[in-house]
Amino acid sequence: MKFIVHESPVHRGDSDYIARADLSPFGLEGEVEQLWLKRLEDGLLELCCIPFRAYGLSLGDIVSLSEDGAKVARLVRKSGRRVLRVFLLETPDFSSVARECDAEISRLDLLSEWSGDRHVAIDVPIDVDVTSLISLFGREESESRAFWEWADAVSFSSGEA
Repeated sequence: MKFIVHESPVHRGDSDYIARADLSPFGLEGEVEQLWLKRLEDGLLELCCIPFRAYGLSLGDIVSLSEDGAKVARLVRKSGRRVLRVFLLETPDFSSVARECDAEISRLDLLSEWSGDRHVAIDVPIDVDVTSLISLFGREESESRAFWEWADAVSFSSGEA
């Protein structure tokens, strides 16, 4: 089993639990993503990281766990946030593209997490205009230097019936 981990979750200080999201419902058989969570009083948990691979989840979403407490079983309530994900292709200039992405993310004052040096997940609050970021990513995609997507293009699924 391959684990996708978060080295620096944006709300690490708030988290007190880690559970897995099965990525097979999203075409990533044999992979799981470790998600950082904060336990709430009602037995539910709040997402404290920005998902890299799991679809349909965002920072601050409320989830429930499987009976054994190891897996995210269900999305209970959306936070109203979205996740914009970008994968930079390994081109001779990918590090300069990464710096340009980082600069625009910082300019917009958005939270983000990197998985390695070519994949970034960006938290997008509902009231933030990210047109400039999408234009940047669109340009990089048209130049065959990146792929980008909204993480809510597919609904969350735990893989259980």
